Amino acid sequence: MITKALLIAAGALTLAQPALAQGAAFHDDFDQLDQSRWYVSDGWSNGAHQNCIWSADQAKASDGMLQVGFAPEPKGDRQFRCGEIQTRTAYGYGTFEARLKTPAGSGLNAAFFTYIGPQQSKPHDEIDFEVLLRNTGQVDTTTFVNGKSGDGETGSGQSHTLPRSSDSDFITYAFTWEPDRLRFYIDGELVRTMDDPKAIPSNPQRIFFSLWGSDTLTDWMGAFAPVSAPIAMEVDWVAFTPLGESCAFDDSILC
Repeated sequence: MITKALLIAAGALTLAQPALAQGAAFHDDFDQLDQSRWYVSDGWSNGAHQNCIWSADQAKASDGMLQVGFAPEPKGDRQFRCGEIQTRTAYGYGTFEARLKTPAGSGLNAAFFTYIGPQQSKPHDEIDFEVLLRNTGQVDTTTFVNGKSGDGETGSGQSHTLPRSSDSDFITYAFTWEPDRLRFYIDGELVRTMDDPKAIPSNPQRIFFSLWGSDTLTDWMGAFAPVSAPIAMEVDWVAFTPLGESCAFDDSILC
């Protein structure tokens, strides 16, 4: 099976390389798309498995929301356009939070995750929330450490039932990342704790949002159902609070 390492690697190759330092706390409510904080992917895909091409017009701030889109508009050799943004800074231990609403559709993947890898001269480390939009009633959590999922044998992926369908309303996803523990939260409720050192990343990572599709990864994402009109994941806000700092805004799980 294609791993997340392969899905991301191609897209990251063309980026300018920011310093890998512990980032400062921030809370972004997307009144505008801050280009000094965010890099918008444009002009490539992550491989043949992806049926869309990253397009700058599919990641924009509108009406106080980040819109990460997927549209039936050909570009290059792909029939669809899709959206991805990532922070220019890598963030270390702390609490990562985002409130978002997804669309629905088989063969689509909506993700809030952190990642760093060989393109930045670092091992592949990653922490994921992924909603496979064939089933908007659940979300998957996953880690990668040095390119391996979980402990490299049993894997770290786990599915969680959402309090409501992800396309019906906004849901807050959060994780607190410590050197020896990782805790995942959904709408403020602790849903998973990982404390196996082999499954906990150690390298600062960039924050990503993406929405993409596949015609070929059917076992994982379901048969692709072509969209006839543009759709989008809406992100109300995202925040990072470094480990050791307290409640910084009212909706944080740290309050």
